[in-house]
Amino acid sequence: MAAAWLSQVEADLKSFETVTLMKRTSAFGIYDGNVIGLVEQRDQTGPQPANEARQTVTLLRARSIVFATGAIERPMAFSNNDRPGAMLASAARIYLNRFAVLPGKKIVVTAANDGAWRAAFDLADAGAEVTIADLRTAAPAALVAEAARLGVAVRTATRIVDLHGGHAVRRATLAGPDGQFEAACDLVCMSGGWSPTVHLTSHLGIKPRYREDIDGFVPGAFPTDRFGAGAMMGNYTTADAIEDGHRAGIEAASFCGKSAPVPAPSKLDLGETVMVPLREVTPAQGGKAFVDFQMDVTTKDIELAHREGYESVEHLKRYTTLGMGTDQGKTSNFAALSAMAALRATTVPETGTTTFRPPFTPVAIGALAGRATGHHFKPFRRTAMHDWHMANGADMLEVGLWMRPWFYRQSGADVNEAYVAEMRNVRKAAGLMDISTLGKIDVQGPDAATFLDRVYANGFAKLPVGRARYGVMLRDDGIVLDDGTTTRLAEGRFFMTTSTAKAADVLSRLEFLLDTAWPELRVAVTSVSDEWAATSIAGPNSRAILAAAFPSLDVSNEALPHMGVHEGEWEGRALRILRLSYSGERAYEIYVGATAGAQLWSHLLEAGGPFDLKPYGVEALGALRVEKGHVAGPEIDGRTTLDDLGLGRMAGKRTGFVGDVLRRRPALLAPDRQRLVGLECVENGKRLRGGAILFLPGEKAQGHGHGRVTSVTFSPERGHYVGLALLAGDVAAEGSEVVAVYPMKAETVRARIVSPVFLDPQGERLHG
Repeated sequence: MAAAWLSQVEADLKSFETVTLMKRTSAFGIYDGNVIGLVEQRDQTGPQPANEARQTVTLLRARSIVFATGAIERPMAFSNNDRPGAMLASAARIYLNRFAVLPGKKIVVTAANDGAWRAAFDLADAGAEVTIADLRTAAPAALVAEAARLGVAVRTATRIVDLHGGHAVRRATLAGPDGQFEAACDLVCMSGGWSPTVHLTSHLGIKPRYREDIDGFVPGAFPTDRFGAGAMMGNYTTADAIEDGHRAGIEAASFCGKSAPVPAPSKLDLGETVMVPLREVTPAQGGKAFVDFQMDVTTKDIELAHREGYESVEHLKRYTTLGMGTDQGKTSNFAALSAMAALRATTVPETGTTTFRPPFTPVAIGALAGRATGHHFKPFRRTAMHDWHMANGADMLEVGLWMRPWFYRQSGADVNEAYVAEMRNVRKAAGLMDISTLGKIDVQGPDAATFLDRVYANGFAKLPVGRARYGVMLRDDGIVLDDGTTTRLAEGRFFMTTSTAKAADVLSRLEFLLDTAWPELRVAVTSVSDEWAATSIAGPNSRAILAAAFPSLDVSNEALPHMGVHEGEWEGRALRILRLSYSGERAYEIYVGATAGAQLWSHLLEAGGPFDLKPYGVEALGALRVEKGHVAGPEIDGRTTLDDLGLGRMAGKRTGFVGDVLRRRPALLAPDRQRLVGLECVENGKRLRGGAILFLPGEKAQGHGHGRVTSVTFSPERGHYVGLALLAGDVAAEGSEVVAVYPMKAETVRARIVSPVFLDPQGERLHG
């Protein structure tokens, strides 16, 4: 009868276009604004499609909510109630009806409510021999008659006091009107009553309210947009739950402005009676009586907590670990509260409840992450030229939050072939690079020069207008924070560029210093990273390409020297050109409004076609700067100083800048401190690898060695692998050899220590 009623109701719900029925779905939390977190379990009975999630999280924003969360069956506390073969009556029913497993053949069911009788009838109907031990002095006549029909033995005013058996239940000791007796069994099903599920309603602060008649907590006063129905409100019979749900649904619809007549619900009366509360815990008789089966909390543990003074429910929870298992005390909390109330000689509501927090049901971390995997893990940014890169064979790479071209397939089949070809083209002709990802900060104010003089290790106060300068920032402890260039556009205005990875850190640092260290300085710093699209042309043909792209612009060495700046217009948009180089070749950085970035890129490629201009990616960019000996992220790793990187001369005898005092600590000036050197491979057919550990020839390769390889590239100029390394100063003499050990691939290669500048040490290429 119940199954037919449920099927009909489900069919009716499916017939409504405005109803979404989500099976295998639980609400795990209620959040501000009536946001409900739902977790849907994948159907485990069918085949699992490839890449399908086992759980899916949905966030539902509701105008009104009807809570019909039901109630959770309570276990009973008696001696040895943790023996294998002791379980909740509802659990046995699930084994049988959902999974077609009969969990025992000779079964004792102990209870004080009608629900456990339903479990006993199902088990008996499946062929088990069942005895019911009901704590009530009399059971409903309809249930007794059904038990007689199924051959179920009924004992009223009877409880279980002990279980016997080692690896499984073998028999139970029961206490009835005529004293104690034993019953052979292999399964014990218990039902100590029901606890209304008030967890979700409590998530936003609705305090549970105790009802004496059901010996349980129900939700307190609901806000006007929330409603409750059924067992969670203490209405345990099916008929009462249906009527209660009908009422709550009408009230919720009315709150949402729906007032159409609603037909009466289909009734279902299973002849159930109201549950008799089971208030006392059976004293343990020799064995342990468990209250929390997951955390192994017994009645004696609760008694000990009381003796030690941990009487508050929150103290009880922490002292005994009650309710700290994966079920969060759903089955154990009320029994523990009742036991503590009895020990304190207070009522259950005076004892109180613990705090209910989401999630109500376990939610996989992967489900919460959802699609946030791979490139969806966090937002990433695209430059204005991104679509061009994708359409022209670029393999993209995450750099900070940006997607940048790693290499172009037109240059080679894989990255190792492509980046070398791109390097060669930059060295002999010209290459075009998308540098829009650089951090760009506008620094303005009467005290801007003074401010930059303090944040950079090298001076900027005397930098002429229209000129750029390479600078290095230190942390307070004297360690290098970041490097970049800053251009003086006017007496009180500078244009700062930072590395891609440190853009946000540098801006935050500047704002912090202005707010806390020097609030008297009249300076404003603003990120303009999104305002500008930027490209870089590097190579011997770069000047000719620039002249072809901007015919009206004088790009001669006199008009636009190294570290020079030009500001003008192109196609009615602001144009800024800086002559800077990190590759060792003559190079120009070209900035235009971000919306014109793709147009500028195509224009430069068209103008540079006759001069063999080709795009190159960040792999080639990194290799070019290694050849030139420029430090970058692998060297500026949060552990190196100006002197370590060979940049100490930039600061000279200046003082008063951030990090100046602590960079002079003796430990940072020690002769054996690791410093920047160049390495070139001296073994044919072998290569250097970044991260390799450096040892002296003949030395046992054990421990941290004397230093490490930081950056590596194949050098077309040298014809073999070269690299930058940080090596202890007392063994870093140029011309001597070291052994680079790469344990991950069990590789060992000899290398010679050389100058870190492998290309054009006099700078003739970039100045010409």
